Amino acid sequence: MTMSEPAGVAGVFDRAGDSYDAVGVEWFGPIAQGLVRELRPAQGERALDVGCGRGAALLPLAAAVGPTGHALGIDLSPRMVEATALDVRDLGHVEVRVADASAPGLRPASYDVVASSLVLFFLPDPAAAVGGWRDLLVPGGRLGVATFGAHDERWAAVDTLFAPYLPKAMLGALTRGRSGPFASDEGVEALLSGAGLTDVRTVRRRADVAFSSPEQWHDFSWSHGQRARWEAVPPDRREQVRQQAFGLLDDLDDPDGRISFSQEVRYTLGRRPQRHRIAALTT
Repeated sequence: MTMSEPAGVAGVFDRAGDSYDAVGVEWFGPIAQGLVRELRPAQGERALDVGCGRGAALLPLAAAVGPTGHALGIDLSPRMVEATALDVRDLGHVEVRVADASAPGLRPASYDVVASSLVLFFLPDPAAAVGGWRDLLVPGGRLGVATFGAHDERWAAVDTLFAPYLPKAMLGALTRGRSGPFASDEGVEALLSGAGLTDVRTVRRRADVAFSSPEQWHDFSWSHGQRARWEAVPPDRREQVRQQAFGLLDDLDDPDGRISFSQEVRYTLGRRPQRHRIAALTT
């Protein structure tokens, strides 16, 4: 089983579920909150978070639509869903379900807002997924996805440490977020416009974090999708890779001793056309 297969993705995030976004590094939350701000959900609307994880986008969506609205989070990882469902158990207008982002199985034209933060590049057919998410929107509804832009090249040597251990399929899955349509703003915009969305635009932001120590980076890298890289390394080689990584991180120290990482984040947004526009697109 590899990261490119749904069960492989779910397994990785199941095993990361207890520590996901909980090692003292503010990462997924700020990125997802930025996406929600760009989508501007309103009181009373119905919102869907595709690949909700531990609720980084779901919770701000729920706050924005309020008790007169409804927020649904779906995720392929049962452990993530279980933990997030506990977090929102007192919010009557919020629901969490196990479902596949590529085939959510939800009623068409049911949502005013669909958000998906740092998920699309994991999927085997991103264009088909976006088309499916478009169908879930009401006419005039908004779709927004968060993906990565330019990477912090100072960290390339750390990434290279894992390359010899990654199976070809996993290497392809883990690098998909930097290639193909995800290599440029125009490429991701084409996924949305190709699905029939209009008013497609891109907003760029930067996500900056500072690890207090190499050990905190190590804990962080085990707590989310990068866990798959560590699991690909044979257990008897992991300590060697860890020490090699720590040596590289020593060269990235800031004057205050912290280890900084900066990542460009891309928010790509579009709107489902009103009914007359939909008819024109299909004739």
